[in-house]
Amino acid sequence: MTLLMTQTQIRYWLNQTLEEAAQNVHTGKGGPFAAIIVKENKLLALGTNQVLVDKDPTAHAEVTAIRNACQIIGHFQLKDCILFSSCEPCPMCLGAIYWARPKAVYFAATKYDAAKVGFDDGFIYDEIVKNPLQRQIPFTQIDMKNAIEPFKIWQNKIDKTHY
Repeated sequence: MTLLMTQTQIRYWLNQTLEEAAQNVHTGKGGPFAAIIVKENKLLALGTNQVLVDKDPTAHAEVTAIRNACQIIGHFQLKDCILFSSCEPCPMCLGAIYWARPKAVYFAATKYDAAKVGFDDGFIYDEIVKNPLQRQIPFTQIDMKNAIEPFKIWQNKIDKTHY
């Protein structure tokens, strides 16, 4: 594994992230999770789990940090940034991270550590690989004659921004 920072720098940022996660528990805004985005070894953005205060199931720490960082840099990708997370990202956050494209992600606790205290994402990993109709929440594709029309418009758009 190639490290993009020294072990000392990585541990410093993970400690900062863990302190924010612990503080988030005390505030009651959400779960024991935090994420920090660093650029050139400087804090760019912070995100803590805001699920409870925002009443938003997508307000996980990594997603919140990504949103904050993108607003600060004025771009939807974080290609020159490193994301630090107090815990291994859940499937939703993993997707958001890949869309944001940071250089690397470092995390402290594992998904198994989170599962031991009630934050078990295992069922989501299990659901992802199932046929959509076999999931606990059924996903049904409806045949619509205009279903691909937005894709055709996108494909023909000359001034689109690829992402």
